[in-house]
Amino acid sequence: MKRIVAKRTIREFWEKHIDSKEYLQTWYQTAKAAEWKTPNDIKEFYATISILKNSRVVFNIKGNDYRLVAKINYSKQWLFIRFVGTHEEYDKIDANTI
Repeated sequence: MKRIVAKRTIREFWEKHIDSKEYLQTWYQTAKAAEWKTPNDIKEFYATISILKNSRVVFNIKGNDYRLVAKINYSKQWLFIRFVGTHEEYDKIDANTI
């Protein structure tokens, strides 16, 4: 991805949930280096993602302890972090609209 918007969101999250730091940093580096053109391209890296409507993808972080929702503009290669949280927090949002 040429651009990842809202890295601060994940940094603030790992400061509160220190056990997520290594996993989120790895996810960020992988996403930054990726050139995903379709959701299926992401599936090649992350088999457990959930592909939602509105160009959203849900990533399982740290063995599904945490969830990260991203909106992706494939043509511009931009990824917007829309949410990162615990499984319980994720259950309270609508990942298709957040």
